[in-house]
Amino acid sequence: MGKNRIAARFAALKSQKRKGLVTFITAGDPDRAASQAILNDLPHWGADIIELGMPFSDPMADGPAIQAAGVRALKAGADMKQTLEMAKEFRGKNADTPLVLMGYYNPVYSYGVEKFTRDAAAAGVDGLIIVDLPPEEDGELLGPAKAAGLDIIRLVTPTTDEKRLEVILDGAGGFIYVVAIAGVTGTVSASADALAPLLARIRKRTDLPVAVGFGINTPADAKAMAAHADAVVVGSSIVRTIAAKGDIANQVKDLLSALQAA
Repeated sequence: MGKNRIAARFAALKSQKRKGLVTFITAGDPDRAASQAILNDLPHWGADIIELGMPFSDPMADGPAIQAAGVRALKAGADMKQTLEMAKEFRGKNADTPLVLMGYYNPVYSYGVEKFTRDAAAAGVDGLIIVDLPPEEDGELLGPAKAAGLDIIRLVTPTTDEKRLEVILDGAGGFIYVVAIAGVTGTVSASADALAPLLARIRKRTDLPVAVGFGINTPADAKAMAAHADAVVVGSSIVRTIAAKGDIANQVKDLLSALQAA
């Protein structure tokens, strides 16, 4: 079902002649109830695809905002079982919005790869982004994931050369996630003009949609990147809004409205 839901969403975006908004939150941040409520409402606020972060104690690709979100979630009792329960509850309320789990391989490995892929698919998850598992080493996940109907969404970075791009694209599914900066999430803004040649190279080699994340911090960033990509990914800005407390729901809603209006 994963490929169908993700492919259907990008096909719908293309027919509507608009670019997609991919949103990221950390499962269980700041607690299970609040996180579930935000997750359930994201599609109503404009999210076309949702990335649900799997909390992990050593998130080396993430900047301070998402690292802090993981700490808050873990302190509040988050674990893989809860993350999958959140996905299942979301899917029970929303049959169409693609849901992708994003994070690191350690929690997946600890849970058990085959059990994880089966349980994730049963919970209504559509794809996986495992940021620290390179394609040369993801065979033990790729097979079970594909058997369960889950897309493995691979990362391409500004330093990816032609030879490595070929390796990354072999077996990739769902969409290609382009990391817009040479660094961690939520630190500096990406340059759309600088990234344009990489996006052009990717499009020559695959028909998969291209989403750009890391460094999309403002509505202006999103607008500039959307000119070149099929979708933009916004995470740190949402997570910082959640961390600010107060009326979290309306603050996140307002942020997504600003991103869409850009």
